[in-house]
Amino acid sequence: MNTQMSTRTPSLTQHAHAIKNAFETLSPSTLPALVALYAADARFVDPFNDVRGHNAVHAIFAHMFVQVGAPRFVVTRIIDGGDTLFMRWDFTFIARDQPQHIHGATHFELDAAGLITLHRDYWDAAQELYEKIPVLGSALRWVRGKLAVKIA
Repeated sequence: MNTQMSTRTPSLTQHAHAIKNAFETLSPSTLPALVALYAADARFVDPFNDVRGHNAVHAIFAHMFVQVGAPRFVVTRIIDGGDTLFMRWDFTFIARDQPQHIHGATHFELDAAGLITLHRDYWDAAQELYEKIPVLGSALRWVRGKLAVKIA
């Protein structure tokens, strides 16, 4: 398995480099190029969605551009296993006139042609989003505090 930081991408496989580049340059105009990296029946899973196919993947990212301002992914690490990739990323955006930041990761499975057959995002929706909502956030932080292990 080849592990590379995002600043050392030349030794990544062609497919890993293409995926990294597509996410880091994602915009409404580059969205078709990103979708072209997915197999026709690809599955996309995140904390809010579980969908299949090009139209659904396109809709997920198109919706992102409508919901938030200035969305941007910065890939911080890729673990490249050829037909399996793990990509760590930071996602920044503007919501309610405030800059926001989400740390997450994506597990990709690729077919023999290098197309994405599975895209599964991992990030903590409670901590990264819900805890920032005034009333809901207070309740979630209280619950988190109650459930956390107390180490003396």
